Amino acid sequence: MATRSEGDAADYLQRHNFMELLQDLTSMLFFYRPENPREFLIEQLKQQKFSQQNGVKGPTLFNNDDLASVFGILDPAKKKYITFAQYKQALTTLGIKHINESPEGVNEDRIFYETFKTEATRGLQRCSATYKQL
Repeated sequence: MATRSEGDAADYLQRHNFMELLQDLTSMLFFYRPENPREFLIEQLKQQKFSQQNGVKGPTLFNNDDLASVFGILDPAKKKYITFAQYKQALTTLGIKHINESPEGVNEDRIFYETFKTEATRGLQRCSATYKQL
């Protein structure tokens, strides 16, 4: 059974989305493999803070080319749309937790690339802007 201080610590980490922040920073380290990891992490945290304070896009691992690649993998027949189930799975795989359940095209079960890209970009931005300052 967890002690009170362990429970308080776990609650604190959860309130500040600390584990998600560490996961993102670690992913960026593995992806970019900077010469000076400490300076790289400091810069990433500065960008996160600036993003929060100014409502601008923060650092993420995925750019438009990456999103196009993901969409292309899901649309090998080049129909120019994916299903809602594919859309949800792709966004979840990208690490997006709060997915728009009613994107444009959901009623037809056809999510076109522009909608996918918009929703993925918004979701990634929300992810990078949710870390609370410690």
